[in-house]
Amino acid sequence: MSTQSRLGRRLIQLYAGLALYGASSALLVEAGLGLEPWGVLHQGLAELTGLSIGVVSIVVGAAVLLLWIPLRQRPGLGTVSNVFVVGLAMDATLAAVPDAHGLAVRIPLVLAGVVLNGAATGLYIAARFGPGPRDGLMTGLHRRTGHSIRLMRTAIEVAVVVTGFALGGTIGVGTVLYAVSIGPLAQVFLRVFAVPRASDGSTVVAGGQPRGAILRP
Repeated sequence: MSTQSRLGRRLIQLYAGLALYGASSALLVEAGLGLEPWGVLHQGLAELTGLSIGVVSIVVGAAVLLLWIPLRQRPGLGTVSNVFVVGLAMDATLAAVPDAHGLAVRIPLVLAGVVLNGAATGLYIAARFGPGPRDGLMTGLHRRTGHSIRLMRTAIEVAVVVTGFALGGTIGVGTVLYAVSIGPLAQVFLRVFAVPRASDGSTVVAGGQPRGAILRP
């Protein structure tokens, strides 16, 4: 694969992954059975402010990106794109998908949302254009404090879930399902969407990222 073709594939993966991430998050919202941790916060803030959940996602992403400055993190194309594309894709999907009524519809929606989110994560990370704002916050705190990635991720996600729930965000079986399955799903899709290296034709799925970090937008 030529360098130009490889770059084209990476760009397609980046934006397809970000758009799919937003769409999958919207499916979780439509299912109403519990959101991913940051989704709980976004929904709670949307309830509080009256803004759409996609707009809230953009505002929160931009605010988190500002926290990179004291952490001396450097954003990539994927980082900046993440702030806007995910939120826009969420609102577009919510506008296009009809309201879900009854568990016969809501359960398949939450399952589809989780699986598609895992695929989106694999697409986006394997493109190697930089972590999302929220994951950069996690890895930045890891480097600055010396605490483990696992501890930083847990502390941040517990904080956003509690805050989001207090503001009216939805916690439920979907939240639990997401928590236990997103890691294994992301690892599978990272291998599926790995882009060949320029030098030897081998593949790389998340070059330069700390071991054990499952990065999400």
